[in-house]
Amino acid sequence: MIQLVIAEDHQSLIDGLKIFFEYENDIKIVGEANNGESLLEIVRSKKPDVVLTDIRMPKMDGIAATRIIKKEFPACKVIAFSMFEQEEAIVQMQSAGASGYILKNASLKIVLAAIRAVMRGETFFDDAIPATNHASENEVHLSKREEEILRLIGKGKTSHEIAEILFIGKTTVDTHRKNILKKLNLQGKTELLRYSMEKKYEF
Repeated sequence: MIQLVIAEDHQSLIDGLKIFFEYENDIKIVGEANNGESLLEIVRSKKPDVVLTDIRMPKMDGIAATRIIKKEFPACKVIAFSMFEQEEAIVQMQSAGASGYILKNASLKIVLAAIRAVMRGETFFDDAIPATNHASENEVHLSKREEEILRLIGKGKTSHEIAEILFIGKTTVDTHRKNILKKLNLQGKTELLRYSMEKKYEF
């Protein structure tokens, strides 16, 4: 049984999710919160398997809450549940330790799939976030340095942070990013981040 906690400042959305999950035999909602501070209290008390959390919440946002949850309960899986599809929000949540990111306009089946996927140790990235056809890994050859950068992108690192980690210039990192985009037939930073998450380019 997957024990789930939902954090969302709109109670009507929580109520809708609760009704939906009543019919799923493998998922049980053990707590709900309307702000980040309450979320932490519930997680510490219930120790759930999965947390489905909004990003923008009163008192403490989902990013800060996720960071604390993953520090205190590394095994707990966190899924961002947000209306924001900007790269900055995605990067911040993944950097905080989230295993999934889905949009609030996603179908309930997508929410269900995300929860089950992260419980299997996978990452889950909402298909509704724009993407083009990616080149197959077998069709391209990335250099060792490009693979290193792609792994760090998959961990939510910025170009500046990657430059510091690899002891190279930010301009060099940006050049490698452009080459990776071209080789993989990707369009922009968000698609590159999505690709790195889907392919599990993580340390």
